Amino acid sequence: MRRISKLTRVAVGVASLGLVATACGGTSGDSGDSDNKDRGVAIAYDVGGRGDQSFNDAAYAGLTKAKNEFGFQTADIEPTEGETDADKEQRLVSLAKQGYNPVIGVGFVYAPAMKAAAAKYPDTTFGIVDSVVEGKNVASLVFAEEQASYLAGVAAAKATKSDVVGFVGGVDTPLIHKFEAGYKQGVEDTKPGVQVLSQYLTQTAEEGGFSSPDKGKAAAEGQLEKKADVLYAAAGLSGQGVIEAAAKAKAWAIGVDSDQYKHPALAPYKNYILTSALKDVGGAVYALTKSVQDGKPLTGTQTFDLKVNGVGLSESNPEFAKVAGLKEAVEKAKEGITDGSIKVKTE
Repeated sequence: MRRISKLTRVAVGVASLGLVATACGGTSGDSGDSDNKDRGVAIAYDVGGRGDQSFNDAAYAGLTKAKNEFGFQTADIEPTEGETDADKEQRLVSLAKQGYNPVIGVGFVYAPAMKAAAAKYPDTTFGIVDSVVEGKNVASLVFAEEQASYLAGVAAAKATKSDVVGFVGGVDTPLIHKFEAGYKQGVEDTKPGVQVLSQYLTQTAEEGGFSSPDKGKAAAEGQLEKKADVLYAAAGLSGQGVIEAAAKAKAWAIGVDSDQYKHPALAPYKNYILTSALKDVGGAVYALTKSVQDGKPLTGTQTFDLKVNGVGLSESNPEFAKVAGLKEAVEKAKEGITDGSIKVKTE
């Protein structure tokens, strides 16, 4: 297997595929005999599952693109409440045994299970999103979330009128710290003196930090009461509550992972979704699947950053172009990040 430190972008427009295909949750997969080696990609979802309008739905968009292009069978499997690492391992092992290749765990919570499952099925390519797992047949699909979040911070600083903005993190983990760090730096570099209010919903994923819109809504309402007029949520399904609260208060929301302005479930609030910090999970899923189809499976750490369009900032809302100086500031920040003159923090 070959190891590559930087993955050249091979998937264009993957994120948009999932917008109409993921309006609701569920588990799907094609039935058949075990050990059928002709099957294609399978993904095991993170907390929140399909229908989160964010992280998991982006992965499903990549699976959909691969299925349509290659015409093979696929499976996407939901997590269960209160499950253990052993449960996750069994899910991955079952998919590999059925002949799916690659098998992808969506989320850092799959790390221990991925390491064990990959060792049992050395001829299957495994992929994990948002974590690094060592293994000759494992591709670790990681992103420069801090870079997209920096751009979100630029947008917030340009859009705020109260000079108070908010950040809502789903779970207090190093991964979500990257979102917060980039966002805060983008705000400070663009408009020094703007106050950033930060709140994490839970300490662990099991407490519902990524899957509880009510928690997100309550946190957002607290920040709005403190005069925040732009709210950025990195909280999976919980972010829907943040967007709802912002829209009700006629404040700006900034989406995450997918272009949330385009998601059907968020249509009632779309006019208040100024932009979204994009993370092309779908592109990563598709790229790994294509590498397996091409007979040259990717392994090792595959980094998706601004240089390869693995992260970015959406401009779908027409109001984005109407905020004075916003587009220019974002373009300048992109140039600085890609040429190295802007070093974005991860903590």
